[in-house]
Amino acid sequence: MSKIMIVGELWRFMNVRKKWCFLPIIVIITLFGILLLSAQASPFAPFIYSFI
Repeated sequence: MSKIMIVGELWRFMNVRKKWCFLPIIVIITLFGILLLSAQASPFAPFIYSFI
């Protein structure tokens, strides 16, 4: 399964089952993952790690 299909399936699940309470959790986890990935490859890593 591709990542785009997983996102579409998750969106359909939330739309059909009316589980919109999952949306903030998914957004926060995604942003945290992006922060961790960017912290590994940037010169600002020491500053980012001090916030975590």
